[in-house]
Amino acid sequence: QVHLVESGGGLVQPGGSLRLSCTASGRINIFSFDAKAWYRQAPGKQRELVARITERGITTYADSVKGRFTISTERAKNTVYLQMNSLKPEDTAVYYCCVAPYWGQGTQVTVSS
Repeated sequence: QVHLVESGGGLVQPGGSLRLSCTASGRINIFSFDAKAWYRQAPGKQRELVARITERGITTYADSVKGRFTISTERAKNTVYLQMNSLKPEDTAVYYCCVAPYWGQGTQVTVSS
């Protein structure tokens, strides 16, 4: 069983930055899985893909976050990151790490003045 643990969420003002981290517990190496991704779900909305990175480093982003968010990995720490810059109120959501088929519990990101 793989447990993914997210951290780094919180309250930030518009224009601010946050970095989310996702680490796998146990002996599982998340790099043995091809794709790692971040999703988000805002109240009353469906969960949507925010960013995805393959083992080869190919990245995909939602149009709404292109140029502002960056997904990356750190093999030595068995961790996936989501750097979020120039945050907007519409980025407010619960952010989930996904290393298919496993999901984290989510971390709240609130962008508000």
